Amino acid sequence: MPLLLWFLLPFFLFGQTAKEIVQKADAKMRGNTSIVEITIKTVRPSWSRSMDVKAWTKGADYSLILVQSPAKDKGIVFLKRKKEVWNWMPSLERIIKLPPSMMSQSWMGTDFTNDDLVKESSVLKDYDHSLVGDTVIGSRNCYIIQMIPKAEAAVVWGKLIVCIDKTDFIELHTRFYDEDGVLINSMNGYDIKMMDGRLIPTRFEMIPADKRNHKTEMIYRSVQYDRPINDGFFTIEKMKALR
Repeated sequence: MPLLLWFLLPFFLFGQTAKEIVQKADAKMRGNTSIVEITIKTVRPSWSRSMDVKAWTKGADYSLILVQSPAKDKGIVFLKRKKEVWNWMPSLERIIKLPPSMMSQSWMGTDFTNDDLVKESSVLKDYDHSLVGDTVIGSRNCYIIQMIPKAEAAVVWGKLIVCIDKTDFIELHTRFYDEDGVLINSMNGYDIKMMDGRLIPTRFEMIPADKRNHKTEMIYRSVQYDRPINDGFFTIEKMKALR
């Protein structure tokens, strides 16, 4: 093999492997389709609150999130169809189309952004991936992968550092940086359990870097993978009809 190819080979292998690792982790949590019931707990120094939601996803293009409690938020719905996101507010009987500028804002007062919940950006299509090291989280050996947004991608984050288990492709830790390289949030995955035949974290904590004693927990109560869901389920008309 020519000498130049020996120098380039590790770059190609690591670049390809990094994207494959992220793809496996993403596919494991997402499935072809998923139907999940989640409790979201927002914790602040002087108060906390809990919210129950149900979410349906199909691939990377479709998602529907229904808020089931508390009573004042019950019936609020978020819909994603490809690169478009809508919000249905039953109390106002109003549908709002969310512009890309709102993707970085807090979702329902939590430490997650709108983009984190509806996944308007794609971790596979919108980022370049590179394998930058290894680490151990708990007893699990993990890859450390850096994700830098592509020049043309309209994304929230300037960089992501993701730690993914080498054996089960479980995302255990993610750091979210802004365009200036400043750490904004860290997310950790815990309570790994078998859910509908898949070994996944069932509790995630999102922790802001600059807000002491602030965090949001996302707890998976139930998960169903790969149930048939028609594309027609993910419509504005369905948003209004969900209960």
